[in-house]
Amino acid sequence: MATKTSLTDIDAQIEKLRERRKTLIAKSADRFARAATKSGLAEMEIADEEVDRIFEEIASRFRNGGKTQAAGAPTSPRGQASGGTGAETEVPHDS
Repeated sequence: MATKTSLTDIDAQIEKLRERRKTLIAKSADRFARAATKSGLAEMEIADEEVDRIFEEIASRFRNGGKTQAAGAPTSPRGQASGGTGAETEVPHDS
């Protein structure tokens, strides 16, 4: 005969899952903070909107399995960046 799960048991499971979720979020945040610090990104003054856009582009690259557009530029869910930091095209350095 199957035993019924009590509301108390369900509440305990929910609390355990909430704690696990908090732990996973904290580990993920630590991972990205380490990467940002290691790369020097954490020390740069970049607007939050620009950081969000950059991370969306990175996530898009990995969601699409590394696929790129025909021109070789990574796919971007928002299209072209406007007013971002850094150069968008390379400039030849020879004279």
